[in-house]
Amino acid sequence: MHAHLGDRLVVESPATGVVRRDGEIIGLHHEDGTPPYDVRWSDTDDVTLVFPGPDAHIEHLEAEADDAPSATDTVGENAATPGTSATPAPGRPDPGDVGRRVAEERRRRGLSREETARRARISPQYLTYLEEQPSDPSTATLLALAAALDTTAASLRGGGVDRPPGQGHALLHPRLNDLDQEECRRLLSTHGVGRVAVTAPDGRPAVVPVNYEVVDDAIVFRTRPGSVPAAAAGNEVAFEVDHVDEAMSQGWSVLAVGPATTVTGPDAVRDLARRAHTEPWAGGTRDTWVSIRPTRLTGKRITPADQSARR
Repeated sequence: MHAHLGDRLVVESPATGVVRRDGEIIGLHHEDGTPPYDVRWSDTDDVTLVFPGPDAHIEHLEAEADDAPSATDTVGENAATPGTSATPAPGRPDPGDVGRRVAEERRRRGLSREETARRARISPQYLTYLEEQPSDPSTATLLALAAALDTTAASLRGGGVDRPPGQGHALLHPRLNDLDQEECRRLLSTHGVGRVAVTAPDGRPAVVPVNYEVVDDAIVFRTRPGSVPAAAAGNEVAFEVDHVDEAMSQGWSVLAVGPATTVTGPDAVRDLARRAHTEPWAGGTRDTWVSIRPTRLTGKRITPADQSARR
């Protein structure tokens, strides 16, 4: 018997062929793919060391992804091997996106592969495989990775990328909590994407997204002269950031209100450019820095009625 990371171990009744248990192989102990295996069982989400018996066989990842007949317990032409990729069926997400999103979330949170694997209870070798090869991990493994990275399985799969957030059902018993200023500042974090509400040069109200930084308690962003975001300078404006957890029907928002000014000092501009975490997503030359100094900072969080406002 030979297996690859991500393959499915199926235990069947010898008499009837009915599947009694199945799980995802998330750890190998031998380079040639022979037993034993670390298996995450689909019915319990437990991970155990398994020495498969005669009532078990392997379903290889590529065969399953292509809706081909299940592979037997020997490696054949259809078995997935490192470096090969399966073409996703129509309507299914590109499985390679899962690993890319996992790697990006891990790097964003400053976690090593070893620490992420420990939190998700998978082997570091399997996490390397997921990040570097087209793969389609089981729902249980995806949920474990989402929990380890403090995100959602839907986000790791890239679901809803082209849809506005918040289309799910509301909580049965929601509670809308006010956030104190300390929590608002924590949620603003050091950088991200927020929305600035301004009066555009044509006199009409506008709300536009910008990549922002938080520097010395000021919210700063880069733009171009004459653009809609640049119209914030010299006026009192509103700036908003939020996050929606689709899976849990929860979320928060923070609103900052205060005067906006253009940063003009050469030293200050160089310092902001040096401390910037990211380039503006919109691209192009954007060397005008606008600073918002909040005079009012408020926030809200939606949680279940039996859950506290802060987590």
